[in-house]
Amino acid sequence: MDFELTKEQTMIRDTVREFAEAEIRPNAAEWDRRSEFPKAVFEKMGRLGLLGLPIPEAYGGAGADMITYCLAVEEIGRACGGTGLSYEAHVSLACMPIYLYGTEAQKKRYLVPLASGQTIGSFALTEPQAGSDAGGTRTTARRVGDEWVIRGNKIFITNGGYAGTVVLTAVTDPANRGISAFIVPTDTPGFQVGKAYDKMGMRASNTVELILDDVRVPAENMLGPENAGFRQFLSTLDGGRVAIAALAIGIARSAFETALSYAKQRVQFGQTLSKFQAIQHKLAEMAMHIDLARNAVMKAAWLCDQGRPFTLEASFAKLFASEMCTRTCLDAIQILGGNGYMRDYPVERNLRDAKLIEIGEGTSEVQKLVIARQLGC
Repeated sequence: MDFELTKEQTMIRDTVREFAEAEIRPNAAEWDRRSEFPKAVFEKMGRLGLLGLPIPEAYGGAGADMITYCLAVEEIGRACGGTGLSYEAHVSLACMPIYLYGTEAQKKRYLVPLASGQTIGSFALTEPQAGSDAGGTRTTARRVGDEWVIRGNKIFITNGGYAGTVVLTAVTDPANRGISAFIVPTDTPGFQVGKAYDKMGMRASNTVELILDDVRVPAENMLGPENAGFRQFLSTLDGGRVAIAALAIGIARSAFETALSYAKQRVQFGQTLSKFQAIQHKLAEMAMHIDLARNAVMKAAWLCDQGRPFTLEASFAKLFASEMCTRTCLDAIQILGGNGYMRDYPVERNLRDAKLIEIGEGTSEVQKLVIARQLGC
């Protein structure tokens, strides 16, 4: 097995790292404090070609592989978890379904503006009665002539307040619980954005409720075959879980690097914290778990790039990396002691951001169910 990155992968990773250090990290604490979505930064990422990084050039993207995309998510997440989450949601959950299941006309009309950075995308699945049980979707779409009329509401929707295009799910065959996916421009009459949520973490990421009051879209805006939406979003979430695991690694790296630097400087009982074996053990375990999580992400990303099944590996990566991230942030706060509890250091923000990754795109409990089913249970 070759663990070396290619020159192109290394170049893109380093470019994203430099951008994140200059444009994102210095502002992350303020965005968090104000719950401010960094729209200007997303415009800059669009000009750099990052908003369509894994999308082919023919559709406005950069044509990079999944490994490269995960490296980019990690670097952005290291600088700001909320920005990383919105970036991942735009690419993995809004762009990829259109690329994977869209017609040529849909790709040219909707994917090109998303991948080229002209607009931001969103994916709307969760509802008041449909979280882990996505089959509990209540939003409906009924065919009226050459249009679909969509009615319902979606909750906890990332990027929903800034998106130009939303990919959403709705019931099209109530008798058989058939669910279909639709591409919905957000300027369509009847499409409403609710108030943004006041969240524990990921506060730089916009999260809103969407209200669909008889939203009419042309029949050709159905994404893929009718009643195939359930299979489509399960496949979409496979890729999203690999990328959000990369985001977890980025946040964990931020916490670990802060703790390591602090331990080397903070003096207690006549020596730095890094000289105490208890602290050394914490740092060693943090470094080990981050590296193991990255290996899991890279394996799943490689399988995806090879066109091979990766559902099992995606859940391995997502489960391990998300729970590793929370543990790493808790240990980082412990190493910093009272300072770790204060907003002068990023580790308290890292922890608040980390918890969401154990919930979004399939909870830890759901990942265990997916893994068990993949094992034939």
